[in-house]
Amino acid sequence: MNIKTLNNNPEKVMKCDVQDHTGLNDFQKLPNKHGVAIPKVGIERFRVPLNFEHLDGTVMSHDAEASLYAYLGANKTGVNMSRFVNILQEEVSKSPVNTKFFKTLLNRLRLDLRDYDHEDPVAHTYLKLKFNYPLKQKSLKSENWGWQYYAVELEGDCDPTGHVTMSMTVNFEYSSTCPCSLSMAKQYEDDYREGRTTEGSGIATAHSQRSLCICKIKFDVDADFRIEELVELLRIALPTETQPMVKRVDEQAFAILNGEYPMFVEHASRRLATILDEEARILDWEASVEHFESLHSHNAVAYIRKERN
Repeated sequence: MNIKTLNNNPEKVMKCDVQDHTGLNDFQKLPNKHGVAIPKVGIERFRVPLNFEHLDGTVMSHDAEASLYAYLGANKTGVNMSRFVNILQEEVSKSPVNTKFFKTLLNRLRLDLRDYDHEDPVAHTYLKLKFNYPLKQKSLKSENWGWQYYAVELEGDCDPTGHVTMSMTVNFEYSSTCPCSLSMAKQYEDDYREGRTTEGSGIATAHSQRSLCICKIKFDVDADFRIEELVELLRIALPTETQPMVKRVDEQAFAILNGEYPMFVEHASRRLATILDEEARILDWEASVEHFESLHSHNAVAYIRKERN
């Protein structure tokens, strides 16, 4: 095929065989002559305020970025992009965002993105939401609390049968203390106390750093897996989560906690595997952990995923 056939012919710009209800030319509905399907076509970074029902029953509004896509058959020229926006905004006004919301919206897209009612439903539709999700976090010792924000992505993939598979990605920040550094610090302190060395002041500090886990899980839409539930699993696997609000007593408790759970990235990733593999509703998962080293000018990283049988 000559690539020039893909270009518009200026003489045909005003000669469209299909018009919309206002009489304007509707080139999007013309048959596609090139025979090439597009797996995903749609819109990205559409900003919209969404209502989320938190696990405690409260409903909060969060600013989000939405991306919506659909499969485009080889015989189709294009997708009516404004329908993505209209359908999303209509469904947002009816329901908070949950798995039922994804199921309803994605199946509606399969029908409403058709050009004509006699056509089969669209084979695949997709929705991705990106937002920051706040949860109250109690301080370790004092009676204080603060808002902990989690960068979250929720994705839904609707197949030709209308079934939806969900995925959820959560960014989880924690503190990591190097086991070797901790051991060497304590070894030095013992040597200083016993008079085997006079170097330094007798106090050594193990190096620790803010660290990031990015965890993505897949689950069936009917499992209704909640953001709070994944956060709780991550807190079990990585107990040294950063704190939004601390007093001195909390800061000391955090130092004790770091000493109780020293970890390399290898430890952190394997702790994740142990916890995530125990949750039957998680169909698949993958995670990365990154320790922003305070000793080195480079970072330590590990990537891990659910083992396939």
